[in-house]
Amino acid sequence: MKNKILTVLCILFGLMMINSGLNKFFNYMPMPELSEEMMQIMGGFLTIKWIFPLVAITEIVGGFLIAIPKTRALGALIILPVMVGIFVHHLVHDLSGIGIAVILFAINIWAIVANWRKYEPIIKMH
Repeated sequence: MKNKILTVLCILFGLMMINSGLNKFFNYMPMPELSEEMMQIMGGFLTIKWIFPLVAITEIVGGFLIAIPKTRALGALIILPVMVGIFVHHLVHDLSGIGIAVILFAINIWAIVANWRKYEPIIKMH
């Protein structure tokens, strides 16, 4: 039963990441009104021309991989740096969005913990 719940959550998580990544390329979702501080942060991100495409590609690839049970372990690791960034951003700059960030981060951590045996050969010291 836990496996089925994780699968459903990972599919939804993956779809959210894919949607977020595609939106960075095609801008089809309206941008919420931003505070002055957020405008400065976004301006900084836009100055670094490669950051949004890199994050978008990471979200799309990681989203696809985490949604598929066979590739979930790899997808969970690929998407982890993006989730850390989202979580820390909301913790520091936009506390109103921390709820969804915590939920998504928890799903990502659960996927990593559930696939821990697949990571052991990488980190095991012989």
